[in-house]
Amino acid sequence: MRCYYLAIVIFAEYKTLTFMSSLFSALTIKSITLKNRLVVSPMCQYSAEDGFASDWHLVHLGSRAVGGASLVISEATAVSPEGRISPDDLGIWKGGHIEKLTQITAFIKEQGCVPGIQLAHAGRKASTAAPWKGRGVVVEKEGGWVPVAPSALPFADNYPMPAELDAMGIRKVISDFAAAAQRALRAGFLVAEIHAAHGYLIHQFLSPLSNIRVDEYGGSFENRIRLLLEVIDGVKAVWPGDLPLLVRISATDWAPGGWDADDSVRLAGILKIAGIDLIDVSTGGLVNHQKIPLSPAYQLPFATRIKRETGILTSTVGLITDAIQAETILANGEADMVMMARELLRNPYFPLQAAASLGEELAWPVQYERAKAAVV
Repeated sequence: MRCYYLAIVIFAEYKTLTFMSSLFSALTIKSITLKNRLVVSPMCQYSAEDGFASDWHLVHLGSRAVGGASLVISEATAVSPEGRISPDDLGIWKGGHIEKLTQITAFIKEQGCVPGIQLAHAGRKASTAAPWKGRGVVVEKEGGWVPVAPSALPFADNYPMPAELDAMGIRKVISDFAAAAQRALRAGFLVAEIHAAHGYLIHQFLSPLSNIRVDEYGGSFENRIRLLLEVIDGVKAVWPGDLPLLVRISATDWAPGGWDADDSVRLAGILKIAGIDLIDVSTGGLVNHQKIPLSPAYQLPFATRIKRETGILTSTVGLITDAIQAETILANGEADMVMMARELLRNPYFPLQAAASLGEELAWPVQYERAKAAVV
């Protein structure tokens, strides 16, 4: 915290000097070049019906592309109906979902922005209500279903009891991710992210707190990461080799006996060899007794350690809310990309304003240029 505010003072004192912003420098990953390092983090909207995107998603994602972000990643997009968090989740488990998503990706590209998709399966955290509908179990007669998980352990008392996945169920999960990646490509997405964080299915396999299996998918570290590696292999078989493939992880469960930073560094090295281009580093979400020490950029040390010990590209996310903070992170080499969530909900045009505050030139939509001069 002290270092962060010191950076603000130093930056304010010397901001009039000519310098090249790290936040607004380009980043090339395979065949894709991002115009800056400011990315829209996936944020669930709970606003779909039967998985179908709507005009809400077009405006939500499109406005952030208009606002100057380099990469817009869709919310957790379910690879199967049972993989939804809630009945209101966005999905990509059938061909019919492609049409509206194609409209959305086309608009994002028109803004000079890259469209990305987060492929997800909720596991034991599925069949629950949207936050403003009370969370908790959605019973089958009200549109719910029996969720699946590595082990028959519920997330919490007010969550459904999951069914333990058998060998056939695991094979289905892998094929569902691969088929969803194929549909994502047809829909025009240029970046794919496999969601292995926040207590959802793949994270559930990773952590010994939620995985008590005794077969080849449980027990040892090597067994617990097996599903993720097989999902990656399945996706890579259909995802073009010249397009970026990311993985989001929770670097720690913030709970004794769970997945931790050492595990994450070890996994990141393996994922680098497996061909993953960037690790999107978040934390938590596996258990409801987690103890998270919230502070500005509280998850950054995990991204920094993974980057420095493995050499893989990393992004950081979590309580990053202003331009100087983000610039300092990148200028110090602590991460390669900054993802923002809540700040971009408050202000979709934050990147345009951040560029101006750092003395950088970021192209505005011609329709909005009349407002540019007023931005300091």
